[in-house]
Amino acid sequence: MIEKIIAALAGWIIAVISTLGYGGVVLLMAIESACIPLPSEIIMPFSGYLVFKGELTLWGVALAGAIGCVVGSIPAYYLGMYGGRPLVEKYGKWVLISHHDLKLADRAFEKYGEIIIFIGRLLPAVRTFIAFPAGIARMNMLRFIAYTFVGSLIWCWVLAYVGMKFGENWTSLKVYFHEFHIVLTVAAVVFVVWYVRRHLRLMKHHH
Repeated sequence: MIEKIIAALAGWIIAVISTLGYGGVVLLMAIESACIPLPSEIIMPFSGYLVFKGELTLWGVALAGAIGCVVGSIPAYYLGMYGGRPLVEKYGKWVLISHHDLKLADRAFEKYGEIIIFIGRLLPAVRTFIAFPAGIARMNMLRFIAYTFVGSLIWCWVLAYVGMKFGENWTSLKVYFHEFHIVLTVAAVVFVVWYVRRHLRLMKHHH
């Protein structure tokens, strides 16, 4: 069943990007960032395939993806800010947000602070929901947008690049993405550890 849904989604995603080009990438990534789990693992590699075909440019699709992420994250941020937890707990299930996802995003935000917005954008699953706790915590909007944009730009560029390199075989990436997630997650964890240690060292110096 889930395979069917993904196949249908993939078909729709491909149609949207083929028709609207960069605008389609912005739109889809906005939906993905507004806590509706559209797979960016299909959106961006397909965009990369179109780069391979010469229809779009790599930086163009990466930028479009990142802009989409910012656009989609802003409503989620405000939902967190004004509706907060009760709203999410009540309606979250309609957009497939589980309490578990929320707790994960929350805990990450509390533990690592604002840099998690950047790192969260590089983590599958977390990236879709990370805007909520930022809104609940009333994080500085400009920093929120900057972190979201930079983190998303890296994510979108990498996925589009991989799609471009694979060219005609971009659909066979699905298998790799599973492993790719593991690599990304490990990289993000390493970054977090480094960041936290650096942070602690700086704090020691100040005291």
